[in-house]
Amino acid sequence: MLADDPLGALREKPGDPGYLKAFEVIDADPHQFLAVAVASGVVVGTLQLTFTSGLSRQGMTRATIEAVRVRSDQRGGGLGEQLVRWAVDEARARGCGLVQLTTDASRVDAHRFYERLGFTASHVGMKLSL
Repeated sequence: MLADDPLGALREKPGDPGYLKAFEVIDADPHQFLAVAVASGVVVGTLQLTFTSGLSRQGMTRATIEAVRVRSDQRGGGLGEQLVRWAVDEARARGCGLVQLTTDASRVDAHRFYERLGFTASHVGMKLSL
């Protein structure tokens, strides 16, 4: 699912052993959670939820949603919304005061999707490739 869109097709490499290593690291970290949606025994959606303690905002813990993906034949049926709403509920249950995410500037449909769910474009994100 990571490679099943124009951006992912350029940067992802299905089968690369780096994915397994990353999964093992994430799985061992209690501040990380990989959620999957399963239908008829098949994974049809996923996201990563990261919990970060911080000094700003009076030491508030925040949750970051990343890598939201829904299998192409399952899109448009509300699964992505269910995944994100689950993540927000999980963040609230774990005492987070903020849920954040980034989405590529070119993903206009995703921007509308997240705005519909109550997210606001409040910050400018920057990256430095290493």
